[in-house]
Amino acid sequence: MAEANSLHVRELVIAPGVDPISQTIAPGEIVGLAGLDGHGQERFLRALAGLERPVAGEIAVAGKAGSITSFRKAVAGGIAYLPRDRRSTGIFPTQSVLDNFAISTVSNDRRFGLLSFAARRRRYEAYRQKLSIVAPRPDAAITTLSGGNQQKVLLARALALEPNFLLLNDPTRGVDVATRHVLYDVFRGLAAEGMALVILSSEIEEILLLCHRVLVFREQRVSAEFSGAEMTTDTVIAAMFGRAA
Repeated sequence: MAEANSLHVRELVIAPGVDPISQTIAPGEIVGLAGLDGHGQERFLRALAGLERPVAGEIAVAGKAGSITSFRKAVAGGIAYLPRDRRSTGIFPTQSVLDNFAISTVSNDRRFGLLSFAARRRRYEAYRQKLSIVAPRPDAAITTLSGGNQQKVLLARALALEPNFLLLNDPTRGVDVATRHVLYDVFRGLAAEGMALVILSSEIEEILLLCHRVLVFREQRVSAEFSGAEMTTDTVIAAMFGRAA
């Protein structure tokens, strides 16, 4: 069953002349991506989301026809992506909280060809409660919310797609401590429900706290993989710099 719902990465090359990457990401698994800036972990994550074309190899969801070669195909394959920079690539600053939430799932709110605003509000309210979003009202401007609550709205937008795989690009960057721990609980809950998560984080402690295993990137390839007792701050940092712990 797990195999049937897994995300398969086969001989993926993300830069010319580097070793290929092969991985299987299973339901309920939280996989961390670590590395020094620019060493390939973000390029890998964006390739999984269909946002960046690899040099070679294939990304596929078991049971789905075709490879992930575009963002649209990734969404069709049950993959959702949360970008790193919410201000420039996430929120629509001139739109309301509700519009920011519903923009990727507007087709779900149509009844007989007409847009059902009541259905859209009901969906938003369900996710507002689930993620503890603090907003004065749904039609308030998204920019009136704190950074942490803006991030929760973007996460709600991604979850409204009902994905099997959630790709998170530095998801707690620039949020307050309280929001960070709310998000941690949400991520653990999603994994417990069977969703697979891939988390790129610039904070090693976050990866160690959340993830079942970590892929360490160096020079555009996976230089090390750790899980269990071997997944420590020392081993991950050493691998990031190309050394043994």
